[in-house]
Amino acid sequence: MCTTCGCGDDSKPVVVNMETGQSHPVSNDSPDHSHSHDHGHEHSHDHTHDHSHSHDHPHDHDHSHSHDHSHSHDHRHDHGQLHATETSTTITLEANILAKNDRLAERNRGFFQALNILAVNLVSSPGSGKTSLLERTISDLKTEMQFYVIEGDQATLNDAERIKRTGAPVVQINTGAGCHLDAEMLARGLTELNPPKDSIIMIENVGNLVCPALFDLGEKCKVAVLSITEGEDKPIKYPHMFRAAEILLLNKIDLLPHLKFDLDACKNYALSVNPKIKIFEVSATTGQGLDSWYSWLKANLQHHAKSVEKVL
Repeated sequence: MCTTCGCGDDSKPVVVNMETGQSHPVSNDSPDHSHSHDHGHEHSHDHTHDHSHSHDHPHDHDHSHSHDHSHSHDHRHDHGQLHATETSTTITLEANILAKNDRLAERNRGFFQALNILAVNLVSSPGSGKTSLLERTISDLKTEMQFYVIEGDQATLNDAERIKRTGAPVVQINTGAGCHLDAEMLARGLTELNPPKDSIIMIENVGNLVCPALFDLGEKCKVAVLSITEGEDKPIKYPHMFRAAEILLLNKIDLLPHLKFDLDACKNYALSVNPKIKIFEVSATTGQGLDSWYSWLKANLQHHAKSVEKVL
């Protein structure tokens, strides 16, 4: 977990299997634990914690004077070296956390490639309409594609219950104090979900435009969802997320006549931070623009299959 975003060891993420109703912790307590999928894909993680801190402060003063010493001036001791060490330790810890996550993400990616699974990571701020878009996408395409869903939220099963009603298998990951999913959580969720070959995994990340940009889950790509009710400057306020995304879904486009939203400015902002980003104007309510989004999904599933065939 992050040391700067409010996540910590006390977040205690939990995976809930919506089919069986059973919940399991994503444990970070054991020094060596592994996740094994039925498809012969195994995730093993080593945790090494070796922190040695020694603070020696030798103070050996021999006062053999019988007279008093009176000092009217202040004594100020700055521990610059201590602060520098703390900063260095924090940076090293964060680098190690991200490096570990990246290793696990590569294992997830290998699992997806072996089974020709297209994994899409949906990211956004809260209230953008991710779940509504996901519901609509599954309902419209479920006769053409096999959808499997991993829902990420800090608490509740609300979104997973909504997805379950579409008929798609779904697993809920509650992150507790955590503000994003990571590769280990996804691996644990995949164990419960057990997706088959040639399917699509839709990962609905925790609503947050900051930390999910840093954490690779092993997905094919990140798809950012931005509601036009949020303001056109979101891409330049949160450039790392829009730079990390391959697709931008401008949602709730049906509300455009009722809002002061500069559509062209929003697109230009997004392209200024990521010139390669593909932008689709959509409405989960009316269905406007969803055909382009669906075409992208179909094309990428087919392309993914061809890429796997070349490797094999």
